[in-house]
Amino acid sequence: MSNSNLFMKSGFPRAPLQNGVGRYICQLQRITLKYCKHHGGSKGMRDFLENSLLDYAKSNPGVVVYVKPRRHRAPVITAEYLNGEKQWINCNNRPHEEIIKWMELLRKQNSDSSAVRWRKLWHTDVPSIQGVWTPFTHRNPQQNLTQYPSESARQPIEWPTSATEILMEMYKKQEASKEQETDKEQ
Repeated sequence: MSNSNLFMKSGFPRAPLQNGVGRYICQLQRITLKYCKHHGGSKGMRDFLENSLLDYAKSNPGVVVYVKPRRHRAPVITAEYLNGEKQWINCNNRPHEEIIKWMELLRKQNSDSSAVRWRKLWHTDVPSIQGVWTPFTHRNPQQNLTQYPSESARQPIEWPTSATEILMEMYKKQEASKEQETDKEQ
């Protein structure tokens, strides 16, 4: 195990508050935009505040947006989530378009769940290079692009006949042939 895991959170994978089971709940609770009015590295943040902040706030009414000017500091985006986690992004010398992308990323993700060290109940001296298996590992990537509700999602999946079902059919045929033989004898 490498030393990079020492400072990472550890836990088990789970959906926060069973998000997506009943309805989607945006996990982003509050976002704070810190910038300097005169610093050159804050130009992209000031452009975002002047041109796109109102549109962002109107399209995301469940997210509280704070704007905090501060002197002689680099611009920072701080995000706070429903589970109490905080995440911040340094936006020094970032253009307006990149700040929009960061804001969307912070809104769509569930706190900092990507930086969790997965716990397991076993130890191996030769770990897999393929990574940790999750229930989403072998999912069809086409489902990521599907707009629900869709007609293709309503159709049942055609599974091939399993070995157990074949054995059950063979057993039923065998029992039926035995019953026919006993009927013929009587």
